[in-house]
Amino acid sequence: MKGIVIYHSQTGFTRRYAHWIAEASGADCLSLSEAKHRDLSGYDTIVFGGWACAGRISRVSWFMKQLPAWKGKRLAAFCVGGSPVDHPDIQTFLADTAEQLSAGSVQVFYCPGGFNYEAMSPASRLAMKLFLRALRAKKDKTPQEEEMIRMIGSSYDISDRRFILPVLQAMGLEDGTEGLSA
Repeated sequence: MKGIVIYHSQTGFTRRYAHWIAEASGADCLSLSEAKHRDLSGYDTIVFGGWACAGRISRVSWFMKQLPAWKGKRLAAFCVGGSPVDHPDIQTFLADTAEQLSAGSVQVFYCPGGFNYEAMSPASRLAMKLFLRALRAKKDKTPQEEEMIRMIGSSYDISDRRFILPVLQAMGLEDGTEGLSA
């Protein structure tokens, strides 16, 4: 397998997962800005990773535009977000994203990351603070909203190498676990 992992990261969580996947699989790893200037035709496995942004994977439109040229290749995409993997909205997000990418036979995965307010752009930090303020002001909050307030009130990290296992399997590694010990 000649593989590559391409990622778009804002605060470092997606970059971390991309490097973990590349290390475990022996694939090359490039940021999206680097990958845009490379010939990727020699790769038979291509994995794209981005962060959760307004119900989509950041920069997934670039990846989707490449799909016709990558027909016949093994393709996967992963998204990194601040919610735990068992959050009810994650399954909806994955189903919606998989539907968008299904024409290209892309498998889609979610990896929990966290929040790093210190690494966010000023605009993203402001948007999150406004969202948090609105959520706190809401009357009759659901338990999920209370949990969200608790989680996004400050920076945190819930990333873990074990969440790359399904991506490694999608890349064609036997059971994926051989790359987790790195």
